[in-house]
Amino acid sequence: MRSIDAAERRARLGLRHRLAAEARGEDVAEVVRSLVVLHATDPATVFLSIAARSRTLTPAHVEAALYEQRSLLRLLAMRRTMFVAPTDLLPALQAACADDLAVKQRRTYGRYLELEGVIDGEVGPWLAEVEEQTHAALLARGAATGAQLSKDVPRLRTQVNPAPEKSYSRPTNITTWVLVTLGCTGRIVRGRPNGGWTSSQYSWAPIETWLPDGVATLPVAEARGELVRRWLHRFGPAPLADLKWWTGWTLAQVRAALAEIEVVEVDLDGTPGLLLADDLDPVPAPAPWAALLPALDPTPMGWQKRDWYLGPHAPSLFDRNGNIGPSVWWDGRIVGGWAQRKDGEVVHRLLEDVGAEAEAAIAAEADRMAAWYGPVRAIPRFRTPLEKELTA
Repeated sequence: MRSIDAAERRARLGLRHRLAAEARGEDVAEVVRSLVVLHATDPATVFLSIAARSRTLTPAHVEAALYEQRSLLRLLAMRRTMFVAPTDLLPALQAACADDLAVKQRRTYGRYLELEGVIDGEVGPWLAEVEEQTHAALLARGAATGAQLSKDVPRLRTQVNPAPEKSYSRPTNITTWVLVTLGCTGRIVRGRPNGGWTSSQYSWAPIETWLPDGVATLPVAEARGELVRRWLHRFGPAPLADLKWWTGWTLAQVRAALAEIEVVEVDLDGTPGLLLADDLDPVPAPAPWAALLPALDPTPMGWQKRDWYLGPHAPSLFDRNGNIGPSVWWDGRIVGGWAQRKDGEVVHRLLEDVGAEAEAAIAAEADRMAAWYGPVRAIPRFRTPLEKELTA
């Protein structure tokens, strides 16, 4: 059995995630492919993840890829999380994840409608009609906000109180519910937001305006196998539990997906791990590298078992829900955290002694990130202890 220690895993991470200096990329879509997908719950993460992996790309390049070239697209996928994905991966993500999410969305929202008793007749057909009317209205407009569509489709203004027994719950229109469900079915997409690259006030567009033929259909088994293959190439070797966590699938679904591709078992310092059968060659270590990764960056969020790159720093860098904040990396390990202050200054704090060479490289990355922000100020959606301290 091939043995792969933490040092080689860090070498693979630096090269395949385009964090080592010699691996950084100058094509937005290719950078995204090197991570499979980008986390996009916080819209700033998408841009800052690209910034950390390139020397020449700017926010304008990322916006062009998203909204002009349309080589990337936002969607809900694994673990019902928002991601930005390359369009060539959409068929796999749709069949492997999004179709199931649409079923769950309809079931959940339908239950709320039934409990409230706000409609006449069966909920399923009623919701299906509202979805069709909303899609038709969006086709007629070309692009629209939820507020605009609710004027075209009055039933979108149907109000439901999802938790009437709770003091914090308030009646809400079903507009967002319907739009999110249509997004999960691959019929509509999130377009350019109203505001800059930190905004999440998206407009919506029919998929036909982005992909004239829509999202290609794949068999579920093939789709899940392809998604697992890409993850193992970028994030492998890794224990089975990491793959199960990242996909959000059941253990049976993960094992079925693995049966679609050729994998081998390897030894990860005493823990069984999985690797693609054609990816067993040793990976030479790149030159030492520094990086400042944003909150929810796909690299630190790519594994559930993180000791080999995180060490003892989780209490300072993660919030209570398991979301990582901005992290400082040196040569494949997290060694500190960073933040942007209100005046635009990027500050960082090292949580261990890394030596003068590393400190200089990290300081240079902090200066580069500050320049990349320009006049933009971006507070992470999920505040972590160290990020709060640095900006207090």
